[in-house]
Amino acid sequence: MTPSVGRRRPAREGERGTPDRRMCNASAMCRNIRQLHNFAPPATDDEVHAAALQYVRKISGSTKPSQANAEAFDAAVEAVARASRDLLEALVTSAPPKDREVEAAKARARAAKRYATAG
Repeated sequence: MTPSVGRRRPAREGERGTPDRRMCNASAMCRNIRQLHNFAPPATDDEVHAAALQYVRKISGSTKPSQANAEAFDAAVEAVARASRDLLEALVTSAPPKDREVEAAKARARAAKRYATAG
């Protein structure tokens, strides 16, 4: 039997139809890290921390580290969060800030089209 390299796992219950989730729950590996730059209001510390946690989970391959790795894991999350916050504060753009509600509505419309079933 060949390994399932590159194959997508089946969707979990409740996963479809919720494309605008802002943060992943603690028990699941996150699939997407959302754009945080150029939004009004700016990204919160919680959003930056959640993105850092998603990134560290993804590259470590672990949603929850062992006790032996917990300190390194937590330190990596904090370092990535600091670097992300520094980056967001340093970035400049001439584009007007995006409205979170408008972008969320666009995402819901894309998801509805993507997940629509033939009736």
